[in-house]
Amino acid sequence: MNLHFMKTRKLLALGLFSFLISGAVFGQRNVSDSIIGTPWIAVHYGLNGTAGDLADRYGLFNHIGGFAGYKTRRNWVYGIDGSFMFGSDVRVNGLFDHLIDSKGNITDQNGDIAIVRVLNRGFYVDANVGKIFPVLSPNKNSGIYVSLGAGYLAHKIRVETQDHVVPQIELEYRKGYDRFTSGLNLQQFVGYSFMANQGVFNFYGGFYIQEGFTYNQRTIFFDQPDVEVPTDMRLDIQYGFKLAWMIPIYKRMPKEFYYN
Repeated sequence: MNLHFMKTRKLLALGLFSFLISGAVFGQRNVSDSIIGTPWIAVHYGLNGTAGDLADRYGLFNHIGGFAGYKTRRNWVYGIDGSFMFGSDVRVNGLFDHLIDSKGNITDQNGDIAIVRVLNRGFYVDANVGKIFPVLSPNKNSGIYVSLGAGYLAHKIRVETQDHVVPQIELEYRKGYDRFTSGLNLQQFVGYSFMANQGVFNFYGGFYIQEGFTYNQRTIFFDQPDVEVPTDMRLDIQYGFKLAWMIPIYKRMPKEFYYN
């Protein structure tokens, strides 16, 4: 499952990157005249707090990801939104207590003191629909932006032993500690979207919340071998602020030729 998790995360990042690169060349167009239809490509960053069941495992999450979709001439926005989630605030206590010796250390296969780190990792991919309301805006393509999304969420504890090898927590054994969890993800966003009349200063930003209806995907936790792994649905909530740089892709305007 770890390998599947890593492959999916890499494919997500590669797909978003490829889509962004493909849209790097675009024509000039003045958007002050009317509402235009245009592909939307964006890269975004979000800083999230946690609530619900997720707060029992993790604190802050960083989100780095992208959006690829289309804005219609009625200011509807459709697309795919996704992020890689990462942080270092893991709240699971006593994860390796059974590996600690009488001196309070974890030793590697050579008997040296090992440095073991735990990090929070995850990703989500959502289908997204939104609407721009041209309020307090310089043109009809900018304004209050509201969107909803639904898709897939996965998160886990990443265990790192750096240059040490600790056999009890290497390779497949890490699955017994990673708390891998996945399920349905819902997302709501409200903010402001700005498309410049000319130039590349285009962005959107605002507040959002995500609700993950997830389940534990492991059947045993090695740090709690005598405790049954919960099988009930979890409510994993994240909330925070998102800021995105947007790349609208306009059709090139036809050149005009004048003859004397």
